[in-house]
Parts: sequence; structure tokens; C-alpha cells
Amino acid sequence: MSAHRSPADVRSSLEHPIIDADGHWVEYNAVFAERMRALAGNKAADGFIAAQRRIPDALNLSIAERKQRGIAMEGYWGRQSTNTRDRATAMMPRLLYDRLDELGIDFAVIYPTSGLSIPRIPDDETRHAVVRGFNIVTAEYFDKLGDRLTPAAVIPMFTPEEAIAELEFCTNKLGTKVGMFGGGFARRVPLAKDLDMPVGRFAVTYENLGIDSDHDYDVVWQKCREIGMAPTFHAGGRSMGLRNSPSNFTFNHIGHFAAAGHSIAKGLFLGGVTRRFPDLNFAFLEGGVGWGCQLFADLIEHWERRGAKGIAYMDPKKLDRKLLRSLIDKYGYTDMAAELDRRDGWPCAEEDEPTGGVPMLDDFAACKIARKQDWLDLYARPYYFGCEADDRMNVTAFGRANPFGARINAVFSSDIGHFDVPDMLSPVPEAYELVEQELITADDFRDFAFANAVRLWGQQNPRFFEGTRVAKQAAAVLAAPPIRVAAE
Repeated sequence: MSAHRSPADVRSSLEHPIIDADGHWVEYNAVFAERMRALAGNKAADGFIAAQRRIPDALNLSIAERKQRGIAMEGYWGRQSTNTRDRATAMMPRLLYDRLDELGIDFAVIYPTSGLSIPRIPDDETRHAVVRGFNIVTAEYFDKLGDRLTPAAVIPMFTPEEAIAELEFCTNKLGTKVGMFGGGFARRVPLAKDLDMPVGRFAVTYENLGIDSDHDYDVVWQKCREIGMAPTFHAGGRSMGLRNSPSNFTFNHIGHFAAAGHSIAKGLFLGGVTRRFPDLNFAFLEGGVGWGCQLFADLIEHWERRGAKGIAYMDPKKLDRKLLRSLIDKYGYTDMAAELDRRDGWPCAEEDEPTGGVPMLDDFAACKIARKQDWLDLYARPYYFGCEADDRMNVTAFGRANPFGARINAVFSSDIGHFDVPDMLSPVPEAYELVEQELITADDFRDFAFANAVRLWGQQNPRFFEGTRVAKQAAAVLAAPPIRVAAE
């Protein structure tokens, strides 16, 4: 920390608050489970305890055993130990509340740690009980701290019905303002439904919510619109596919949040969700914004090739067979000429050019893109990306390289409470280094550390920041004219 200004010093130099869009607390599981037992019953508590066994069970296997079973190496020693005060701060919301000024943070949205995995509990009855109990106990821990801290409730998404039930309970009974929505969870491929679990867990697809789902999640997005909640995703891709090393946790950890967010963001966009719900914001947390900028460019480039106009250019029926044959004859490829004769001039038989049975050849049909401004309205405006303080790729959100000069919505996310923040005093100064090194401007930092978070939640719920430390400044942001980038 000697190379940094203190967080309080950074904060005092600013004319705007700092909002932490993704901090974490670390539930003390033994005590937390017993609170669940008292408030929500044995099924909730026992299911929660069982869900926490995945990581220690994996670490109790040898590398050879994990390799044989296809189980990923998990992160050992994942809790702060050297800095005991920080460890205590992560465990006790009231202590975190008392330290916010020291950390340079005015207001923080706090996500779970043990709760990250519970939306993926496969058994329906257990999942419902655990999620409900978890949300009740979490709300109890953060009671009377709402002027500076608000916790995220877990919203399971295996079906739209369970999502809506939990949304209604949490908002009506617990006063919840932030939801951590499930996504990217495994669904068994129907052909493999009878396989035993040790093998069957590999025969899965992953739920992207916007496309190829057995469920219509539009009713969930409509419910979010009605209750004023922006869906935020803290999904992970560790232990899946290309991140399943049995020996190296870092191999599995790097990029896994980005990969999961990438999948969900693509699904929502290509499924037309941002077109059908143009007033709804979505956030993808802890993966940074670099992948969000890349996805924005990739989607545009693919639309140019695989959208209605682009794919029409590839229509095999547009091939000039006479010209093709003349060129083959000119350059003396007699074997090609003979094959063309056999195919009546076509280089490929019709059955060799299948279209996969899709009803629309335009992959972007649900987006209804007609002009450049649509890209800003359907992607750059509603999508927000949680960025850790020391991520150098944060600068890409504000760079000129983004298509149409778009500013991508990066939001400051401290990730305090987790192993990658060894000192809670570091996130604010590390984030501000980008200004000190002239990689972003002071106005960019204001958006990053304050205004974008206000828009993410406040545009959905204009009362989100009422009664908080940042109420006056947040109201000014929401009252200002919307930022629009002209797409000529």
C-alpha cells in the first residue's frame, strides 16, 4: 500500500461519491446454517451445508482421482488469513459498514460468497428451500444498514415460475433491491437423462436464458420491469469444458466469470430480449469489461456477415455456374470440370448445403436491427460490466476503439472479501491509478465509480437510492439528460 494514496485521500479529492457495485461478504457457514435452520427449517440448512461441500470434497481427492473423475482443481486457502481485520470485516456486515469511509466507499452492493453456488443446486425442492432460507438470513444480517449497504438476494432461474416466486417474496417481504440471477447452469441433454450422475454431469448444455431454452423467460423480465429490478448475473464457468484442469486452480479461474457472462449476454442479445425490453438493464459481474467490448465488436462483424443482407450474399443459388465453368476450363482443372458436369454445374449438391432447419436464416432476426443506433440502444446502453479495480482492461470501456464511439458501461467492483483482494484498502486507489496515469479522464472515473452504477439500478427503480448516503448525488445523475452517442 505504500505506493498508493489512501482510499480516504482519493475519496476526499473527488466531487462525487464512490459506489461499489460488487463487493462480497463471506458467510460464516456454521453459524449461517443454524440461522437458516431456525428461520427456514432443516431442509434449507442441510441443503446449504451440503452445497458447500463441493470445494472441500474436490480438494480431498488426489490429482489422479480428480483426473479420473473429470473434477476440476478448486482454490485452496481462499479466505483472508494474514489480514485478520479484513477477514473479520468480510464476515460481519456491521464491521464493514463502520469501515466504509476508511475504504473510500460511500455505498456498496454486497453479493454472497457461499450463496454463489446455490442457484445451481439441481434438486428442485432442496434448491427452493436453500435459496429462500439464504435470502431470509441475508436480509437479517444487513438489517438497519441500508443507508450504505444493500445485499443481493439469490434468484434461481431453473424455471420462470421459481424466479418470479422468489422475486415477489424478496421484494415484498424482505425489501430486496438487488437480485443475483442464476444463469449458465447445467441442464441434462435429453438423450442422456438416464445416465448415472458421475458420467451424466458431462452430458449437459448450459442455460443462456435468451435462446434455445425450454422455457420462456420473458415473463421474468416483465416481472423485473414491474418491480423495478435490474437483473445482475454473477455466473461462473469454472470446472466446465476448457476450464477443468485437475491440478491448477489458476488455469480454471482465469476468464471463467467473463466466459459465463459472455454466454448469457450473447443469448439475451441474439434472443431479442434487449429489443423486447428496451427499458431493462442487465449487469454481468466480475469478468471485467474487455470481453464486453470485444463481444460488441464481434456481434457487429457477425451481423455484417450473418445478418439478413450478409447471409443472402452467400446464397448458393446466386453462383454464376457458367462463369465458374469457364474459369475452370481456362486454368485447365479437368477433374473439377468433370465433377461439375456430373452435378449439372453446381460445385455442391443441394444436400451438401443444408441450413439446419432454422426458421430464419438471419441469426439476428430477433434483434430487428435496422440502423447503427440500434446497436447502441440494444447493447451499449442496457449492458453493464462489473470490473475489478486492478484490471487494466477497464480503459477499453472508454476508448475510441469501440464501434460507433460507444462508451461501454463499466462499473467499479471492489470484490472485497475474496482472495484476489488481499487488502481492502487497495481497490479504490488501484482503480484511481488509471486517472493518475492519464489512461482515463476524471469524467470517465466518475462514470466508472459512481454514475454508471446509479444508472444501472436507478433507471429501473428511481427510488433505489432514497434514504442512502448518496441519495442527492444519485438523483442528480438520474435527472440529467441521457448520454447518447451519435451513430451516423
